[in-house]
Order: sequence, then C-alpha cells, then structure tokens
Amino acid sequence: MLKRILAISGKPGLYKLISRGNRSLIVETLDEKKKRMPAMGTDKVISLNDIAMYTEEEEVPLPQVFDAVKKVQEGQLVTLDYKKASKDELFDFFAQVLPTFDRDRVHASDIKKLIQWYNLLLENGITEFVVEEEKAEEEAAAE
Repeated sequence: MLKRILAISGKPGLYKLISRGNRSLIVETLDEKKKRMPAMGTDKVISLNDIAMYTEEEEVPLPQVFDAVKKVQEGQLVTLDYKKASKDELFDFFAQVLPTFDRDRVHASDIKKLIQWYNLLLENGITEFVVEEEKAEEEAAAE
C-alpha cells in the first residue's frame, strides 16, 4: 500500500502517485485539498516503502515502524504534539515504538516527520502499512 505514497524532498506532506507523465510523475496531495501536480525529474521523490529507520542491529523498514506505532497507539492518532515536544519527549515516545533505535543516527526531526506522516496516513484512511505477504515472510524468517 505504501509503494504509491511518496515523499518529495523540499515539499511538505505526502503525495499519492496518480500516474506517470512523459518526464514526470503526476501526484496528488494527501490532504483535504487533493491537489494534483507534476513531480519533475529534478525533484527527489521516494516511496515510503523505500525508507527505513536505524536501529542498533539493522535498519527497520518504515511500514514496520508505522505498524509498531499503530500497536502502541492502539490504532489511534498520535496525541503527542510533535511541533512543541522536546527532544527527550520525542525520544521517549519513539523508545516505546522501537526500543532498539539508534539514538545517534535517528534525530528528533526524523521522529517528528514520522509522527506527522503516521497521523496524515490515518486521517486519509490508510491503516494497513505492512502487506500480508511481507508479514508472512517476516514470520518465516523469524522461525
């Protein structure tokens, strides 16, 4: 599901991939405006599926981190005000979500963006972050 949800460097929020143009991607904002616009080849565009968070052992894909946030928050929006929260409050929150995160390489701004994106996805009805096939592969690897 998150393969079609994009982050564009230098632009706030998240975008849904609508189609591909000749030299661009056609994206739509994930907010109430649903504004469509092109993402040009010069824009740094990345799928949320391709982002990961650092831990002490390995990198954890963002969909799995979103799933962990969903479990901690019991499927609700994150109530922590990420705009006003201190670095310690953000790190304490993230320690509940991903206890082994690398405190040297994960910055407070990363956690703020994670909370913002998680809330935005939930507000737009996207609640399934890890595809069932991926969950089955993870369980098989754990055994």
